[in-house]
Amino acid sequence: MDYRTKAINCVKDTVLPVQMQWFQDCGFNMDTYCQKYGDTEHSFAKEIEKGHIYEMGYPKCVCEEALAGGKDASFCECSRQSMIYVLENMMPEKHIEVEIIETVLSGAEKCRFKVTVE
Repeated sequence: MDYRTKAINCVKDTVLPVQMQWFQDCGFNMDTYCQKYGDTEHSFAKEIEKGHIYEMGYPKCVCEEALAGGKDASFCECSRQSMIYVLENMMPEKHIEVEIIETVLSGAEKCRFKVTVE
């Protein structure tokens, strides 16, 4: 499955514009963004290493397709790809890496990702 294309189609007209506005409101600073918008009903973000490493995720699975059933943890690659897409749009001059730490579909309580910004 092409998770990258699936992820882009899922977030380009919904999540991306909101996140871009929030990022702009924070002066295009990821640390400020984490402080201001790091704890919402649908997502979380916290600074691990200033300007470089963050933990981001969801307090529960937010993917309607996954929640409909029949998906295993490999499907969480779609969430990883959506994070990469959004963050690359927020910071086009940076190299973004996103690593899955744990997900609801893998049996965890929440979905957690390590984000590295270079």
